[in-house]
Amino acid sequence: MKLAVFDCDGTLVDGQADVLWAMARAFERAKLPAPNPDIVRRLVGLSLPVAIRELAPALEEAQRREVTEFYKSSFRARREEGLLNEPLYDGIAELLHALHDGGWQLAVATGKSDRGLTTCLAAHGLSDLFISLQTADRHPSKPHPAMLEAALFEAGVQPEEAVMIGDTSFDMQMAVAARVRGIGVAWGYHPPEDLLATGADVVVRNIAHLGEELGLGA
Repeated sequence: MKLAVFDCDGTLVDGQADVLWAMARAFERAKLPAPNPDIVRRLVGLSLPVAIRELAPALEEAQRREVTEFYKSSFRARREEGLLNEPLYDGIAELLHALHDGGWQLAVATGKSDRGLTTCLAAHGLSDLFISLQTADRHPSKPHPAMLEAALFEAGVQPEEAVMIGDTSFDMQMAVAARVRGIGVAWGYHPPEDLLATGADVVVRNIAHLGEELGLGA
């Protein structure tokens, strides 16, 4: 039994343009100064309320809730208007199919909402590949291990039989907390040195390198 758990944004898809737009729009609607895009990018992967708290720690709770709702509604409107752009990284679809066909169980652990994740996977025709989808709607924010632990439970595997694949320090810290091997990817939002410093066993350069680490073609 083998389980590969993937982060979504920055690992499977590159949705940073939409995240940056929605966050800037949310702060604008709340009549607040626009957040620094570089800091927003660094916080991708955290649950939305936690990210907003990091971006604007001086806000009162009511203001944070307002910004959170503005972000959600802005993002939802963008999706409904057909403007959302979350392209898969080149080679990801082929990798997922190869893993699935090779007997791996696949899961996702993401800071996205249930709706955001299911819509994203369906848009790319990948929904049927995953046996477990864990989101911020039902768990504490990364790096808390709850999402990863739920994926292990649903897949019926032990921590030593699984791997967590992600692009942020939050993913690697979550893997350490759940006693799961962490593989960092170099094409996402946090630099390789940060991934290694927070517990990554290895950082892969590209999709082919990830496939090698997972035993494809061996």
